Amino acid sequence: MLPRIAMVSTYPPTRCGIATFARSLSDAMVTAGADVDIVALGSAGGDGVRHVHDDQHDLPATAQVLSEYQVVILQHEFGIYSGPDGADAPRILAEIDAPVITVLHTVPPEPTAGQRRNLQALLDGSDSIVVMSHSADRVLSSSYSARPRSVRVIPHGAPDMGQARLQSMDAQRPRLLTWGLLSESKGIEWGIRAMALLADVHPSPEYVVLGATHPKVKAHEGERYRESLIDLAASLGVSDRVTFLDTYLTTELLTDVIGTATAYLLPYESRVQICSGVLVEAAVAGGPVIATRFPHAEELLSNGSGFLVDHADPQAIADAFRQIIDDSAQAARMRLLSRAVSQDFLWDNVADSYLALATELWRGQARTHRLADLVAAESPGLLRAIS
Repeated sequence: MLPRIAMVSTYPPTRCGIATFARSLSDAMVTAGADVDIVALGSAGGDGVRHVHDDQHDLPATAQVLSEYQVVILQHEFGIYSGPDGADAPRILAEIDAPVITVLHTVPPEPTAGQRRNLQALLDGSDSIVVMSHSADRVLSSSYSARPRSVRVIPHGAPDMGQARLQSMDAQRPRLLTWGLLSESKGIEWGIRAMALLADVHPSPEYVVLGATHPKVKAHEGERYRESLIDLAASLGVSDRVTFLDTYLTTELLTDVIGTATAYLLPYESRVQICSGVLVEAAVAGGPVIATRFPHAEELLSNGSGFLVDHADPQAIADAFRQIIDDSAQAARMRLLSRAVSQDFLWDNVADSYLALATELWRGQARTHRLADLVAAESPGLLRAIS
C-alpha cells in the first residue's frame, strides 16, 4: 500500500522546468499506483491541481489542505516561492505535520545570507532531502549542515526518447540541437560561432535552437537575447545554418525533433550548475552530447559518453562536432554507452525511487534515522549504548 501524497510545486500551465518536472513525476507516480495531488505555487490551477498557494497569506488554507496527506513532496528553487530568497518555502514547511521530502533543484555553493538561511531551514525541517546529482550532494556536504542519513540522490527523470533517436540514423545533413527555455545563460552564441568554424563540412551542418524564451526573461526584456543571436548568425554569415524554433516544448515535439539530430549541445555559461534536465534527456536519448564543464555534465559525461568542452570555446565545440560527424563508429559507441548508463533516469524508475522513499517515511523509518542522527550529534556514546 502506498501513502497518499501531496506535491507542492509550480505546475502547468506555468511554464518553467520545475513545473514540467512536477507534472512528469506526479504522472509517473500515479501510473505506478499512487494517489498524488498538486498544491500549485502561483498558478491559476489546472488538471491535477487540488489547491493554489500564492504567498504567505495562503498559509492557513494550504496547511489545512496538506494536513489531509500522509507524505508531502516539496519542490524547491528559490525563485518559485514568494518572499526574500523564497522565504515562503520554510513557512510552508513549518505548517506541515506529515513527513516531508524536499527536492532541491538548486544548491548554490556560495549562497547569499538569505539563501543560506532559508535553505538551511529546509534542511533542518525536512524528513528527507533529495538532490539530483552527486555534485549537489557534495555541495551540501561541504557548504551546508545536513543530517547525513536524510540526503538521497535520485536522478532527474526523462521520458524514453531513445527509440526515436535510434530509428533515425539514416544519412542526413549533420544537425546539432539545443533545447529548453531560452535565456542568456544558455550560451547559444558559442554554438552559433562554432557553426562559422565548420564551413568546410559537407553537407553543410545545421544548428537548431528549440524552445521559447523563458517567461521571466521575456517579461523583463522581451526577445532581446533571441534577436541578438539572430543578428550574430547574420554577421557571421551562417543564418542559413542556424534555425530557431520558437515554441514551448512538449514531450511529443521534443521526441520528434530529438530523433533528427546528429548530436546535442549544452553550451551553458554556468560553472556551478549541479542539475540539468536537458542533459538527462540528452543522455537518455543517446546523444552524443557536447557540453561545457559544469558539474552535472562532468559527472555524467566523464565516462566517455560525450564531449566536455571549455566554457566560451566555439573552436572546441566545432572540433567535437566534427569528430562526431567524421567518426561514425565512435559516435555509435557513445550512443550505446549513454543509453546504457542512463536507464535509471527514465521517469518510471525515478518515480519508483520516490515512492520507495515516501513509503519509508510514512512507516516512520526516516524519523527513526533522524532521531539517531540527533542523538549521535549530542552524545556518540549514548548512540553506541542504544544501538
